[in-house]
Amino acid sequence: MTTTTQDDAVPRHVAIVMDGNGRWAKARFLPRLMGHHRGVESARKVIRACSNAGVECLTLFAFSSENWKRPEDEVSGLMSLFMSALERESVALFRHNVRMRFIGDTSGFPTSLQEKIQQVEAMTATCNGMTLLIAANYGGRWDVLQAVRKAIRDVTADGMAADMLDEDAFGRLLVTGGLPDPDLFIRTGGEKRISNFLMWQLAYAELYFTDVLWPEFDEKCLHEAFRDFAQRQRRFGMTGEQIAGGQHA
Repeated sequence: MTTTTQDDAVPRHVAIVMDGNGRWAKARFLPRLMGHHRGVESARKVIRACSNAGVECLTLFAFSSENWKRPEDEVSGLMSLFMSALERESVALFRHNVRMRFIGDTSGFPTSLQEKIQQVEAMTATCNGMTLLIAANYGGRWDVLQAVRKAIRDVTADGMAADMLDEDAFGRLLVTGGLPDPDLFIRTGGEKRISNFLMWQLAYAELYFTDVLWPEFDEKCLHEAFRDFAQRQRRFGMTGEQIAGGQHA
């Protein structure tokens, strides 16, 4: 694990809960789905800005495992929006050397959407710029549970002792395995909770909350979050004096 000092203005991995689409639409007497459409525009801006800034990995929480509880017409509209957004954005992502991956239980989506997800992942698989993770039908508890199941299978199949499973080995079993944990967590819309998002991975992330609703979150807002991040001293359990002396966790 490495530390980030005040000179490190750009986090390696940014994770965002894109909250406030519905409230943005309601304030304008528009259907909630119009807020989600506007939210796609914000996502496009943030993806481009993160890529240009040198962020290695960006994770966007697009649809949680709890979002199935929303009104049926909104869920149906979100599925259609996913399809159209993937069709529209995949070529641009490839052109900008952005690799797209989906994390979550995508088997719960309509077959047509699953196929489109697979196509976009295959199209961008050779891109070696920023990695864009879309958390869809994702929940942090689900992620930990599926990793535990893998670990149990591995222990049973390989006959290794359970105490040989350490944090690094367990982390590789999570859906983000092989990627750095988030350095910066951003949530828009004024709520101050992580909402079952990347529960294991966010253990040492810096948390940044803003009242700005997601459809209004732009490059300027992103860089304000980066500036706030750059002012924080990440100690990972050590003292400030140790970090100032150049020690690393």
